[in-house]
Amino acid sequence: MTVRRIVPNIYVEAEELWNTSRDFYGLLGFEEVMDMGWVTTLASPANPTAQISLFTEERTAPVVPDLSVEVEDVDEVYARVAASGAEIVREPRDEEWGVRRFFVRAPDGRVINVLTHHS
Repeated sequence: MTVRRIVPNIYVEAEELWNTSRDFYGLLGFEEVMDMGWVTTLASPANPTAQISLFTEERTAPVVPDLSVEVEDVDEVYARVAASGAEIVREPRDEEWGVRRFFVRAPDGRVINVLTHHS
């Protein structure tokens, strides 16, 4: 199994904090690479896999995940995770923005968004 990137997801409740947070991470060298209105991803121009996502909500799942892990084959990972007995928070689904993903709860209670981009 190949892990392609890991992205911390930060829940931002208030709009003014959203803008302040985005601006702060800009000071660290991050630039906006995706904005869907409810989730914005910031990345390093020098290392595009170094990313942070800011969420105001999660529109297609029950919770905002704590972490996103992009893998080579999400269905393979899902089968392994489900067989382990881990709590599946959201079943695999293809999203309109070009990813297939599922959510799983880690033993520490954090919710992990596991995804693959469609080719």
